[in-house]
Amino acid sequence: MSQTNHTWVAEFLLLGLSDDPQTQVLLFVLFLGIYLVTVLGSLLLIYLVLSDSQLHTPMYFFLCNLSVADLCFSTNIVPQAMVHMLTRRKVISFMGCAAQLFLFLIFGATQCALLAVMSYDRYLAICDPMHYSLIMTRRMCGFLALGCWISGIVISLVDATFTLRLPFQGDNRIAHFFCEAPALLTVASADTHNSQMVIFLMGVIILLAPVSLILASYCSIIVTVVKMKTTSGRLKAFSTCGSHLLVVILFYGTAIISYMTPKSSKEQVKLISVFYAVINPMLNPLIYSLRNKDVKRAFRNATNRVKTCTP
Repeated sequence: MSQTNHTWVAEFLLLGLSDDPQTQVLLFVLFLGIYLVTVLGSLLLIYLVLSDSQLHTPMYFFLCNLSVADLCFSTNIVPQAMVHMLTRRKVISFMGCAAQLFLFLIFGATQCALLAVMSYDRYLAICDPMHYSLIMTRRMCGFLALGCWISGIVISLVDATFTLRLPFQGDNRIAHFFCEAPALLTVASADTHNSQMVIFLMGVIILLAPVSLILASYCSIIVTVVKMKTTSGRLKAFSTCGSHLLVVILFYGTAIISYMTPKSSKEQVKLISVFYAVINPMLNPLIYSLRNKDVKRAFRNATNRVKTCTP
């Protein structure tokens, strides 16, 4: 094969969500609002978990890790998307695109693993409360969190390698608003079958495997809750798991549609990506804050401390 067939493009042109100037301004305002809520919500949740001793439990430790992943996930995508909404030439360098893809996969895969670990934590707390504190020690929580981040890095290395190893030449226009593996494969200048199969396999590992664990955990939780004799115990158990289950449905639902199902139109793909890459990181801290009595209590305590310190 000739050398020209392996010439890498220097930059990619991201076509974005719209080419209408007025629509782009509206999208910029919308994305800015969503990003600010994401940053403030995630930072507030992290602060509350770190500062309130009553939140120093395994569940909130993993929630803090999830908030960090959410914040990094959104920051990797949204700011650059907003810049492109205000510029005519929406370009990103090849290395910039590679870095964005790598970070996107790290934080996304880490979120998947963390949600599965959080479901296991809820399973132990409700189904085996007598041994919960013996199993979910600080050491074990640290190992589980570290394993989530390492799994994210490994998945990212595999997916990014099998995507970026392909030659890119000629048409460098990506019908997306950020560098995502499926979108990059559409502009590759070689057969992408092997890369698609590897990405699908990684999707099975990081999406379907955790979903199976989550489903098994919640089936056991439901059986245990139904057997509870007191209504207050049932309500407490369901309220504890409700926020996590809602986040799981929103995140995994859109991610599986994007990576594990036959491709829809480009516009539908971009719409799905907006939901799990932009909107979902904003919803996570809101869901856990608004539906969680412990977090609301910690917020009131933090507010009271600020008022006390204010002259």
